[in-house]
Amino acid sequence: MSSYAVFIISAYLAVFMILGGLTLASLRARSKMRHALAERGLERRR
Repeated sequence: MSSYAVFIISAYLAVFMILGGLTLASLRARSKMRHALAERGLERRR
């Protein structure tokens, strides 16, 4: 592999790791907020 390919692959891996971390953090925050709203009786009816 050329040095260009190594740079591109590492850049893609970094972006996927960052986006994955942000996705997990967002889903955890959403879950915590839903539980907090449910405790107060403010959950949305489906």
